[in-house]
Amino acid sequence: MPHDLIEKSKKYLWLPFTQMKDYDENPFIIESGNGIKVKDIYGNEYYDGFSALWLNVHGHRKKELDQAIKKQLDRIAHSTLLGMTNVPATELAEKLIKISPEKLTRVFYSDSGAEAMEIALKMAFQYWMNIGRPEKQKFIAMQNGYHGDTIGAVSVGSIDLYHQVYGPLMFDNFKVPIPYVYHSKSGDPVQCRDECLNILEQLLIKNHQEIAALTIESMIQGAGGMIVMPEGFLSGVRELCTKYDVLMIVDEVATGFGRTGKMFACEHEGVQPDLMAVGKGITGGYLPIAATLTTEEIYTAFYDDFEKLKTLFHGHSYTGNQLGCAVAIENLRLFESENIIKEVAEKAEFLRLLLHGLQMIPSVGDIRQLGFMCGIELVYSKETKEPFPAEKRIGYHVTLRMRELGLLTRPLGDVIVFMPPHVSTKEELKAMVAIMKEAIIEVTNGRA
Repeated sequence: MPHDLIEKSKKYLWLPFTQMKDYDENPFIIESGNGIKVKDIYGNEYYDGFSALWLNVHGHRKKELDQAIKKQLDRIAHSTLLGMTNVPATELAEKLIKISPEKLTRVFYSDSGAEAMEIALKMAFQYWMNIGRPEKQKFIAMQNGYHGDTIGAVSVGSIDLYHQVYGPLMFDNFKVPIPYVYHSKSGDPVQCRDECLNILEQLLIKNHQEIAALTIESMIQGAGGMIVMPEGFLSGVRELCTKYDVLMIVDEVATGFGRTGKMFACEHEGVQPDLMAVGKGITGGYLPIAATLTTEEIYTAFYDDFEKLKTLFHGHSYTGNQLGCAVAIENLRLFESENIIKEVAEKAEFLRLLLHGLQMIPSVGDIRQLGFMCGIELVYSKETKEPFPAEKRIGYHVTLRMRELGLLTRPLGDVIVFMPPHVSTKEELKAMVAIMKEAIIEVTNGRA
């Protein structure tokens, strides 16, 4: 039976972000999960070291979340949000607004983080049209940024490996650098931050009249390599957006719902976005719900008689799905009853000490962490920061060895991602970091 499934997966599937030749050489099928572990079709268990791609909160088969879905199934599974609403979508919207930055007052649902960002872009673009300033049509994107894989989200992304091939499909925008301290000339967080803010301000001075919005991941770039922003950068970007009358779109898809030790990462610097995209952890990692939150000022710009044509003409078939919203409500209840934010913040300090123990490995160049979002950058030379040859695919082979040792994650080039479920215990964190250490040493042989 397992062999048959493997053959079917090779014959019929095309997996996301996967070179299928790699998959055919190392096929892998999950059969079940419990707590922070998953089991494959052969019965082998693995720690879920990347939270099922950055979204699991309470572990797998959390009783309360399972029951929330079953309870909603006894009522209705789905009805549309076009021109009407439903009970859990309405109740969840209220809860989201209460836990979000205070300027945000409206919720627009979708199915994924990319769609939430796509909606934010369209809202920002049409907002200026609706208030009589159609000249503001451009966007500012951060270099090395990632916001998903729909065309609008790709257009404000900036990772050549993922995005370059789609260049002819993308709209033009302005790009500015983000402070990547480890690879900066100075290596000084303050100097690196201020240089990037100055470049942004010079762009705004020259072009703010035509810029609708700026897009930025919140406090840490995820797919770009787990790049943590220096203190004061995100709040500095907020100040410049306000000063030059540009909307600020903050991407909290990966960072939201406790992942960084705050409910939303922008809370670390008291930043109030004009639009905010959320997803991933919103349902505890159970069902595909996402949302775009925005201010009353932006919402009001679309509110008028129909013939004025200010309506936001956007929607998805499963927007505001009852099952997803019901489990999201229970997820947020668990955040409160089980003190999830406090637990992550406290365990993150313990994790910081564990990760520090990897610094002695000659191939570990930099360790970046914000809460439970961690990246270990592997280099050929710690002294010069020279990377391994790309064709060696060191990060990929390290994660394959980690899988053999019982820990799942995916690398970002030669950056090993570690994003465990929020509920991971200290003992489980120790076990997972020990596996990472063993795999890195084995594959890099201490250096190469």
